[in-house]
Amino acid sequence: MSDNPAIRVSHLGKKYTIGGPQEKYRTFRDAIVNSAKAPFRRLSSSEPPQEFWALKDVSFDVEPGEVVGIIGRNGAGKSTLLKILSRITSPTEGTVDLYGRVGSLLEVGTGFHPELTGRENIFLSGSILGMKKREIDSKLDEIVKFSEIEKFLDTPAKRYSSGMYVRLAFAVASHLETEILLIDEVLAVGDAQFQEKSLGKMGDVATKEGRTVLFVSHNMAAVNKLCPRSLLLHNGGIIKDDSSKEVIDLYSNQNSILKAFIDWSQKTNAPTDGEVIIVTSISILNRNGISNSTIYAEEPFWIVLEYEILKPVKNCWLGFSINTYNNDVLFFSGDFNFSNLSDNKRNPGKYKSMCKIPENLFNQGTYSISLLCQFPSIKILFHEENVLNFEVLTLTDLIGSLKQPGIIRPILNWDTIKISDKS
Repeated sequence: MSDNPAIRVSHLGKKYTIGGPQEKYRTFRDAIVNSAKAPFRRLSSSEPPQEFWALKDVSFDVEPGEVVGIIGRNGAGKSTLLKILSRITSPTEGTVDLYGRVGSLLEVGTGFHPELTGRENIFLSGSILGMKKREIDSKLDEIVKFSEIEKFLDTPAKRYSSGMYVRLAFAVASHLETEILLIDEVLAVGDAQFQEKSLGKMGDVATKEGRTVLFVSHNMAAVNKLCPRSLLLHNGGIIKDDSSKEVIDLYSNQNSILKAFIDWSQKTNAPTDGEVIIVTSISILNRNGISNSTIYAEEPFWIVLEYEILKPVKNCWLGFSINTYNNDVLFFSGDFNFSNLSDNKRNPGKYKSMCKIPENLFNQGTYSISLLCQFPSIKILFHEENVLNFEVLTLTDLIGSLKQPGIIRPILNWDTIKISDKS
């Protein structure tokens, strides 16, 4: 344990109750009436509520100026941890000590009032962080320039697009002089150019400004680049606290066995948001239509998704990304608007979608497939990492050829002409 940490978390736990009556504001009169009714309510209760621990016995220190990544599957407790650190929710047990002002970016529009203008929201955010007006004034031009919303600075925030919200929120969180900065996966809804710009700013915040940063992300390359140290959360607890390389390796190796098919139709852990869509299976099919985790580079293959739409939906995108096996290189991503029909709406029902991957694209190696479903630039419904792993070989591997460098191996056509005779 450090003598002078920036963040100290000790035996932290957060419990939620699933089912049963929800707590609400009660008057003294309500309390008396509920006490009288309690014996009869217990007799009539059909099913007792269940307890769910989103976090359990979590302890760690973060040094001033340290940049720490937090990774793990959906539901591991990452966002709950940041919400407790941000004082949005309180822990059930344990303690959190923060030594410095905290700035956070957890969701699109967090901390903004829709009726206030962008300029007014900048001053509101700074005031909430305990900054004086002259401190905010000194940073205002930098914030506006970074967010690229100059023309809309005096427009009410309720008229902002989600992208404008993200740009301004990140600009405020990263430029106002807080000692501790908490960043969740919210940057994933920005465009690629803004994500790159934001990651660069985070690097400056960490290396040049010496501020303490906690960074939650599914982007393993970004975590590995920005964070010397990472925490791996699983089922509400920390299972590894080490260098980012070691932690990412463990996270990747949790699904290390080659796998070409997953059937979620009878399982409770299927990728779903619970309201719009549930994915029931994903598979890799070779050119013969057979599920196989070994693919030949010279042959096409298919990624097949089966899913169920739970309610009518518009403008929702479902897709996948393929990374090199250690997650340090994004090979490519592909998605589609599964509501892109004539009326731009897809009705409830079961569906099957197939994506053909062309031949002569992949080089030899091992790759991972992750699933992503989102309302673009608005909300990520779910993001499942490393659901399938497959190996690419070449037909010439059978006679012992050497692997060529790079991650792609296109067939290139060369034209050669003679331009002169030897003199």
